[in-house]
Amino acid sequence: DLVEASRAQKRSGKLELTLATTRELDRFAKTPPALVISDAQFASGARPPADPGGAEAERRFREELARRLAQTPRKEVFIYVHGFNDSFEDAVLTTAELWHFLGREGVPICYTWPAGQGLVRAYEYTLASTQFTIYHFKQAIRLIASCPEVERINILAHSRGTQVTADTVRELYLETRATTDTQAALKLGTVILAAADIDLDVAIARNATERIGRAVERSALYISNKDKALGFSGWLFGGTQRVGNFDPELFDEAELETLRHSQRFQIIDARVKNRGAFGHGYFHANPAVSSDLILLMRYRLPPGAEHGRPLGVSDTGLWMVDDDYPGPDWTIPTGQGDPAPAAPAR
Repeated sequence: DLVEASRAQKRSGKLELTLATTRELDRFAKTPPALVISDAQFASGARPPADPGGAEAERRFREELARRLAQTPRKEVFIYVHGFNDSFEDAVLTTAELWHFLGREGVPICYTWPAGQGLVRAYEYTLASTQFTIYHFKQAIRLIASCPEVERINILAHSRGTQVTADTVRELYLETRATTDTQAALKLGTVILAAADIDLDVAIARNATERIGRAVERSALYISNKDKALGFSGWLFGGTQRVGNFDPELFDEAELETLRHSQRFQIIDARVKNRGAFGHGYFHANPAVSSDLILLMRYRLPPGAEHGRPLGVSDTGLWMVDDDYPGPDWTIPTGQGDPAPAAPAR
């Protein structure tokens, strides 16, 4: 019944999800280990001694992750990073649904952080929390990547969670690029930013100029100019453009052509009717968009009907997903991606 409902265009009944129980397995060590250090320690460059309990917690985490990976043929981790106004329970349930449509393979991880809930003041709190949590997300990615059983780490981030993800990947890339291959060291596979609540000019200045896309196998942006939440965010910041609803006229025709042929970076315009609350949750609320997202994350398919992802091209020249996607005759061509399911995820 669940499989049938998952693949139906319209469900006969509502499937209610609840978070049954939570159990704390471990905690990171206190950060920083010491807030005050002596002049001698500062001059020597020595780090404050680490909490021995932290190393033990990391060991137990690796063991738990290895145990879960042993139960699945796909040795990959799928991380979901939520956005503003999401509770712990909301984020965990979204992670569970995504993992279900990913075929319940790999290991799902919900990275939650102290995003505010409410209106303007809560949003201001969230801005500070975005910066606060980057250090800890870097810790988490390093720890996951250090598990030898992990072959690939995939990340899906939404709303303000995209800022957390972009800045985390950027800092990791800048820290490692001089001495190692960041992608190989951190095992970063597919990174998706959906409805990105990031200042466009800041993203270009900080991320595009540094070419942080080299840190991952592939990345994708899902955008919508009907995103009311990003419209409010842009207004709040004095009319600035957000990455998740930017004007495609930023690119000329040659650049758009290059984008459509890129195997590493994609921009997908969500031209769908049901876009979720405030037009902001379409990556999850709309079956067409979520189907394309699953084809990208689960099968790593490039855009284009010839590859099994029959995206259209919008009047702006970007890739486009509409409510008819992927169509009744959808199949994955032989040799593309992993073995195809009987029907696209809905």
